[in-house]
Amino acid sequence: MLTLLHLLSSVALLVWGTHIVRTGIMRVYGTNLRRILSDSIEKKPLAFISGIGVTALVQSSNATALLVTSFVAQGLVGLAPALVIMLGADVGTALMARVLTFDLSWLSPLLILVGVFLFLSRKQTRIGQMGRVSIGLGLIILALELIVAAATPITQASGVKVLFSSLTGDVMLDSLTGALFAIVSYSSLAAVLLSATLTASGVISLKVALCLVIGANLGSGLLAVITTSGQNAAGRRVALGSLLFKLLGCVLVLPFVVYLADMMSRVPGSNKELVIYFHVFYNLIRCLVLIPVTGPMAKLCDMLIADVAADDPRLRPRPLDASALDTPTLALANAARETLRMGDVVEHMMILQREVLHGKRGQDKEVRRLDDDVDVLYTAIKLYLAQIQKDDLGEEDSRRWAEIIEMALNLEQAGDIIERMAGDVAAKSYAVRRAFSTEGLAELDALHERLIDNLRLSLSVFLSGDIASAKRLRRSKHRFRILDRRYAHAHVDRLHQQNVQSIETSSLHLGLLGDMKRLNSLFCTVAYNVLDRDEKDARS
Repeated sequence: MLTLLHLLSSVALLVWGTHIVRTGIMRVYGTNLRRILSDSIEKKPLAFISGIGVTALVQSSNATALLVTSFVAQGLVGLAPALVIMLGADVGTALMARVLTFDLSWLSPLLILVGVFLFLSRKQTRIGQMGRVSIGLGLIILALELIVAAATPITQASGVKVLFSSLTGDVMLDSLTGALFAIVSYSSLAAVLLSATLTASGVISLKVALCLVIGANLGSGLLAVITTSGQNAAGRRVALGSLLFKLLGCVLVLPFVVYLADMMSRVPGSNKELVIYFHVFYNLIRCLVLIPVTGPMAKLCDMLIADVAADDPRLRPRPLDASALDTPTLALANAARETLRMGDVVEHMMILQREVLHGKRGQDKEVRRLDDDVDVLYTAIKLYLAQIQKDDLGEEDSRRWAEIIEMALNLEQAGDIIERMAGDVAAKSYAVRRAFSTEGLAELDALHERLIDNLRLSLSVFLSGDIASAKRLRRSKHRFRILDRRYAHAHVDRLHQQNVQSIETSSLHLGLLGDMKRLNSLFCTVAYNVLDRDEKDARS
């Protein structure tokens, strides 16, 4: 019983080491990895290679799946290129399994020692996060050694030999057992390693080991489907396509396992090495063969998992992906995406508010409803960001966290101002049948156009952090203030001229000018954040 506990704890240590490596890499290079994947979607070979490289770097095909799923959910990557990347991720996982099964016992204590020193001394820096990665790699190597050590006495037990002796006839049963291994251990690598150890000790035959390896790959696909069950339709399609590809590989290879085992038994080398190499070449050949059919597979997944129809999906709040919270780069990207949706709603409110100015009745109620949507989105973003552990964030991620929460707050305040503006116009203009003067209405329209332009530019600056766009937004803010002041003076001149319409709407007109100036300040705040960050980077 104690030996079994050692084995399970070793598997848990392997999973935890993989998690540490993934989170460390994502915190340091997450943005770059996202750019690599997004830039590689045009050509299938490049997408395939990027899937291998990113997975080898983060030590987890699940992490690559999380990145790819976020792209597909945002509409930045099509399903077919995403499936190509996932095929590359399968190969990347198999290659890392080969690397990690070399004799690296000397490397584990060194990586852990150096990693702990770097992480504790410079935790919030990029070097500190790389120390975190070093700790994770050391734990992975250590866990693999412990798995082998714990599995050896188990394989010698007579009861275990009797149990595994039942896995000598039915290839379907053997492969399903391998899938179960992968699901229980939460790692196809652990399942493959255990299969290789059992083969080396003579508990199972080479044929059974090959079936277990094929099944372990299928189990990793089932794990992906389980972990994405709570995501949107686009994310579930990526996991389903990857699973169907693995299932197709099982169907094509299992009938020939007996012949493959006979051929491989003639190859010089230990059975353990043969199992590991079979894992690599099985994934490599399977993925290369299946790349041309990613298009039809994407269409099949679209048919199997349909989008849920929504009456107004643009304004409907969506749940933020809680599974990305342990990867700050992805979580911040999700929050930023929802903040951009807030900006879209605020822009729509601005357009409707202009219609209210022109006397279109009933639009003030629609503005009020949209402001409720803005409040819901702001609350969701705020609570989502609050779940991210700020102590674990690097300097750049911490700065991005603050930018997102500030932008969301500014948009929420802008929504309240726009709602009040629409309500004031409806109450003070419609109710007493007063109208703005022709000149005054034209001036308000001009300011509205500039406000909408500045809002759109601010969202672009928020997303890209482009310095040139930030400087342009800052200039636009100053021009808006000059124009706002000029129009306020023009309104006072009309009062001196005894313009009846201007006199009747004076308090409302000046109030709208003040509200627009406040809106402009809220929209343009992001420009100063980007420019201040650039100045600090230049000084450092």
